[in-house]
Amino acid sequence: MDKAQKEILQTAKELTAKFIETRTISPNNFAEIFPVIYRVVRETVPQGGTDEGKTPGRGPR
Repeated sequence: MDKAQKEILQTAKELTAKFIETRTISPNNFAEIFPVIYRVVRETVPQGGTDEGKTPGRGPR
């Protein structure tokens, strides 16, 4: 697993934990929700590092 994949997994885990803490989702539906959160995070991260340092949805700084 490369560095980007580890960071994606960590981010998805942290988001899922926050959703559980705020009772937005339940631990009972973790298996259903976590893959969705993981996929969204993975699709959001730019591939190849070409956009590093940029905020999604904004133009050049």
